[in-house]
Amino acid sequence: MIRTGILTISDKGSRGERVDGTGPAIKDSLDENIYKLDYYKIIPDEMDLICEELIYMCDELKLDLILTNGGTGFSKRDVTPEATMKVIKKQTPGISEAMRQMSLAITPKAMLSRATAGIRDNTLIVNLPGSPKGAVENLSFILPALPHGIEILKGTEGECAR
Repeated sequence: MIRTGILTISDKGSRGERVDGTGPAIKDSLDENIYKLDYYKIIPDEMDLICEELIYMCDELKLDLILTNGGTGFSKRDVTPEATMKVIKKQTPGISEAMRQMSLAITPKAMLSRATAGIRDNTLIVNLPGSPKGAVENLSFILPALPHGIEILKGTEGECAR
């Protein structure tokens, strides 16, 4: 099982002014036979808080996969990619590149995404859009490859040259 956390980053959601539709939509997209949701939280768009939460999820909870949503656009409050870059140790640009490339077939607005992805120790962190539709679409593009990458990251799969 891939131990997973979902972190919704939304000022309004964290204040209870908006119902989080994206976190539950992400959860519903995950195959329960592969992914086990161990953590879910909504926090505001605050750089330090996002960093603290990501570090907690990686270092203390030791999750295999963290899926963030929200904070990847052009708004002054959108700082999720910057927070992610502060806590990761390795970038995984192919993940965000694939999401943007495949999303461009659906909408030209995909080029405006600043989402990133990377690894902190044994945890993969992926930024998804804040909208339920965008998050689910982007997740569907990368889900087929994630189990293999996470198995390699965890050391349970060592052969890539097949």
